[in-house]
Amino acid sequence: MDTRLLELLVCPVTKGHLEYDKLKQELISRSARLAYPVRDGLPVMLESQARTLSDQELGL
Repeated sequence: MDTRLLELLVCPVTKGHLEYDKLKQELISRSARLAYPVRDGLPVMLESQARTLSDQELGL
């Protein structure tokens, strides 16, 4: 994932910061508790395509 692109992207739900999980190929929105998939290097920023993060994944 291009770091410049990551700096520009925000969560479509909360408009908050996103973290990139290279191992899982996901963009993480802690505030929305969602993980957006990155497919073929392109982030899929649709809430309907995101998976919900568990408390354990968030470290709570």
